[in-house]
Amino acid sequence: MQIQLKAIATVKNQRAEPIDDNWGDIISEIELAEDIPTEAFDGIEDFSHLEIIYFFDKVENGQIVFSGRPRGNPAYPKIGIFAQRKKDRPNTIGLCTVELVGHKGRTIKVKYLDAINGTPILDIKPVFKEFAPKTTIKQANWVSDLMKTYW
Repeated sequence: MQIQLKAIATVKNQRAEPIDDNWGDIISEIELAEDIPTEAFDGIEDFSHLEIIYFFDKVENGQIVFSGRPRGNPAYPKIGIFAQRKKDRPNTIGLCTVELVGHKGRTIKVKYLDAINGTPILDIKPVFKEFAPKTTIKQANWVSDLMKTYW
């Protein structure tokens, strides 16, 4: 099965390289593609958070992995790609929950988006608290160490 997607928007920010840490101070603008009407953003300011689905367009086929240690760190366990969030994934799709900072016309400003300048956006969805986990979130012990300087 072949699936074709097109970008509905593009990320604009100061981050040119996909560096793993220090994303917390990055404010990104997401600007709609020319063929997407401005009214696609109508009502978006009623939400504090959005889910951004984007395409890791700089990842090459030879970089895709199915298992390994997160960030290659020997202190972390060897795990499958679906037990981690690295960019070198089979379909090179990213997902991030962001804070909406502002909206003007064809552009929204967001915080906590870990996508570099020029990244194609595939979809944007508002966060509904009713979709939040209903039970306690469980995660591997190494995750907190890996994420300590991410944001």
